[in-house]
Amino acid sequence: MPAVTIRNLSEETHRALKVRAAQHGCSAEAEMRAILENAVRPASRLRLGTALAEMSRKIGLTNADVEALEQTRDRKPAEPLRFE
Repeated sequence: MPAVTIRNLSEETHRALKVRAAQHGCSAEAEMRAILENAVRPASRLRLGTALAEMSRKIGLTNADVEALEQTRDRKPAEPLRFE
């Protein structure tokens, strides 16, 4: 698992981080991981599969519709683009 070193962190920030960690009952390192995780992977992020499933439910797409699309789809491989 990757490790990260944070340099030049102010004393005030480090102290506030330790206080926050104590309030949450965890170590400063665990608190930093949680902060970073929430910052880059928020719970409200768009999940493509969930969004597509929700859209298909809204328009009333059924498994029978998907099967019909599969049967009529062109199955030959696409021709590569030529830049001549």
